[in-house]
Amino acid sequence: MTLERPAGTVISVSRDDVHRFSKPVVSSIRLLAGIGVEGDCHAGATVQHLYEKKRNPLAPNLCQVHFLAAELFDALVPSGYLVAPGELGENLTTRGIDLMTLPLGTRLHVGAEAVVAITGMRSPCSLINGYRKGLMKQLIKTDATGTVQRRGGIMGVVVTGGVVNPGDRIRVELPVGEQLPLGVV
Repeated sequence: MTLERPAGTVISVSRDDVHRFSKPVVSSIRLLAGIGVEGDCHAGATVQHLYEKKRNPLAPNLCQVHFLAAELFDALVPSGYLVAPGELGENLTTRGIDLMTLPLGTRLHVGAEAVVAITGMRSPCSLINGYRKGLMKQLIKTDATGTVQRRGGIMGVVVTGGVVNPGDRIRVELPVGEQLPLGVV
């Protein structure tokens, strides 16, 4: 039995062949199974994040695709931050899915063919403050109970490749069995 949640939509897609903080918005991206976003600097079967690659270049790449909810951009406006798709380094900007509450192993069916398995939350790094001073505190907050809340999006690996365009639907397939919360990858 497959468990599903309501669908969402791809608002924007981005990629960059060079390691920069933001990724330029493009008209479409191609996801490659086991690799990530074709032509993106983070594509590869092994880790491509520069810091992690220095530590363990043979580690599996659990961060092939970065998803970020457009609802985050809306939530940042009252704090004085205007952020557009791709500016926080995400590959897919979505709307209509509470990405941060998805359990580990959730599969996102994107467009006609692509499937991405969610591996964890993105851990925003201090480079965010270089992009916009003080933004890091908006993406990692501690609530009244002392619980850390991360809002930097989620990461995943490509299970099935395919082309992804703005306007494509995203179907959420929850894992069967115990629903484990996302850790940081």
